[in-house]
Amino acid sequence: MLKNKFSVFLILSLVLSLVLTACSGGSDNAEGDKDEEKDTTESVEQVLNTLESAEIPTMDTVMGTDAVSFNVMNQVFEGLYRLGENDEVVEGLAEGEPEISEDGKTYTIKLRDAEWSNGDPVVAEDFVYAWQRAVNPKTGSEYGPYMMGGKILNATEIAADEKDPSELGIKALDEKTLEIQLVKPLPYFESLMTFATFLPQNKSYVEEQGDDYAKTSDNLVYNGPFVLTDWDGTTATSWNMEKSDTYWDKDAVSLEKVTVKVVKEPSTSVNLYETGEVDTIALSSDFVDKYTDHEDLMQYGEPVIFWLKLNQENEILANKNIRMALNYAIDKQGLTDGILKNGSIPAYFAVPKNFVSNPDTGADFREANGDFLGYDVDKAKEYWEKGLDELGMEEVTLEILGGDTETSKKSDAYLKNQLETVLEGLTIDLAPVPFSVRIERDKEMDYQIQVAGWGPDYKDPMTFSDLWVTDGGHNFMAYSNSEYDKLIEEANTTLAQKPVERFEALQEAERILLEEDAAIVPLYQRGISRLTQPYVKDRYIHTFGPDFSFKWTKIEK
Repeated sequence: MLKNKFSVFLILSLVLSLVLTACSGGSDNAEGDKDEEKDTTESVEQVLNTLESAEIPTMDTVMGTDAVSFNVMNQVFEGLYRLGENDEVVEGLAEGEPEISEDGKTYTIKLRDAEWSNGDPVVAEDFVYAWQRAVNPKTGSEYGPYMMGGKILNATEIAADEKDPSELGIKALDEKTLEIQLVKPLPYFESLMTFATFLPQNKSYVEEQGDDYAKTSDNLVYNGPFVLTDWDGTTATSWNMEKSDTYWDKDAVSLEKVTVKVVKEPSTSVNLYETGEVDTIALSSDFVDKYTDHEDLMQYGEPVIFWLKLNQENEILANKNIRMALNYAIDKQGLTDGILKNGSIPAYFAVPKNFVSNPDTGADFREANGDFLGYDVDKAKEYWEKGLDELGMEEVTLEILGGDTETSKKSDAYLKNQLETVLEGLTIDLAPVPFSVRIERDKEMDYQIQVAGWGPDYKDPMTFSDLWVTDGGHNFMAYSNSEYDKLIEEANTTLAQKPVERFEALQEAERILLEEDAAIVPLYQRGISRLTQPYVKDRYIHTFGPDFSFKWTKIEK
């Protein structure tokens, strides 16, 4: 989930090490075993008590870039489709099969009868308004241009202020019929439509609220399974989600309320779980060993990668040899085994393992490329000396921008020790900040090195690959390689209907990014260790987009 993911894009720091996009560890991604013999939900209070490790930065769906926002949006809003069990794409507001043109570039979709929480009907124009707003450069959305550019007709041109938002490839043919025009066929179209950027917005309500829109839970209307309550804005450390009386499929919703508290201290999270005040928590490294044999423990891997972003506007980080040295200097196995201890694995790549496969052979994306830039102290020292000579420097100070959770601080301290120990003359300063601050500093490129991460926004390698195109919507580090750009462009155009060649082009792009340019420093592919009470049933975990779906969750005791 920053993103993408944002998304879950959007770009996400270690502050989200407990809340980024999650994935299943097996064939069934619902927490809690199913009990088909009896339904005890009617006699049990249907309240799920949960935690987050960061505040909600925004509830304006066109402005979201982070996993916390996307997770809440997934519960209180609904688009054309949503993710169900095992990441199956199921109908949301779309009703029936879409009509698809022969060239695969035009979708005509019928909408079901549904209401906003203020009683207004959800109409096709709500999608048109939201999408146009998301891609309009005056709005300042990060994900709008990123998620729609190269996919929805004219989105790229509108984002560049070359065309009017009214020319976006989406039309309301009537109140209940939506026409969507694409730049090219998208085999992942329906999974893309589950992402928060493509949610509708109630035009009259948004315009009536003006600058106050989405500032608190009282300045929003909802069309999803739940409504957000008791959220006082971006600094709020708690909020609730209550079952919606106006949701079209409310009979499928068992939970009456989901309570959420922001807790950044792992020990506090554990205490709250042990005392029964919360029903599920993610475990930090300090507590994994303690609960290894606990019956409530669930461990699984995710297609989520954390890395160091290197701002190449900085003279030092613009030097390729310096970037190579930083990559070789970090013992990533020591990070995952000694610090994280949650099932995460070292990452020597930019597209995760066990996420997508070659459409011809079925081989994992990683099989052809393997690993890049493994831990090698001698190489690190060699590249470091070359870089310093080229820069005419003997000593260098660099700052790492990271998260303010305990896990983030410990991980960042490990990185500081590794880099300073291996690279003579290097001093690392640490800057732990709240998540919302890191997002703003990322957008402004107000950092040197940043701990960031990415969870997929849709099931395709492009959700990782196009992060690094020149001047891309999430490339806030001034990286640019014309050959890389060319490969991504070809994958989006001439190779769009040649799946094998497209797959191979994206593999080559990854090789250029890492082997040739050392543009980022991959750290680890995340694993999750979570405690969940056995009475929590059908809390679906997702491998892309939002972390969880609560629509079908129930409490059975």
